[in-house]
Amino acid sequence: MLIVGLGNPDKRYENTYHNVGFMVIDALLNVLGQKMKNDECKSKDVVIYKGDEKIVIAKPMTYMNLSGEAVRELAGKYKVDCTDIIIIYDDIDLDCGALRIRKEGSAGTHNGMRSIISLMGGGNIPRVRVGIGRPTPPMQLADYVLSKVSGDNKVLLDERVVSIASHLASYINHRDIDKFMREAMQK
Repeated sequence: MLIVGLGNPDKRYENTYHNVGFMVIDALLNVLGQKMKNDECKSKDVVIYKGDEKIVIAKPMTYMNLSGEAVRELAGKYKVDCTDIIIIYDDIDLDCGALRIRKEGSAGTHNGMRSIISLMGGGNIPRVRVGIGRPTPPMQLADYVLSKVSGDNKVLLDERVVSIASHLASYINHRDIDKFMREAMQK
């Protein structure tokens, strides 16, 4: 199994809307009592074991638009099938704090997911989309996604991130994607 949160690697992007995927991974590692240990496949990752199964939890160190490079290398190294990958990322097309989980689909407007689908050969990759909403004009979209999360949005996203991490930890133990989807979607 491979669980990947998308974001941008530089410190200046910490706690920005575009790094919600990284935030979920950090919260998941906290729940599991783990820390990133490896720097490989254009990613920071940790490998944990559930019985004989390897579970790789990763944050690509490529920039968002090149996320597919890291996911492809990790999936190849650890011999993980697309259906056994979960990608977590921000979505401007959902209200802030909203959540959508799908077993497959298109990239929508997300360039990181577009890169992954392109390099992995299709959209049959489970994904967790965390809503960040859209900017209020005149703010430009690029400025918004790279801005720091604050105010009510921070409260909403912090709660959502912790909830997703908790459900992912349960998913690791039970490996039931339908149960994960049902439970994580409940508020």
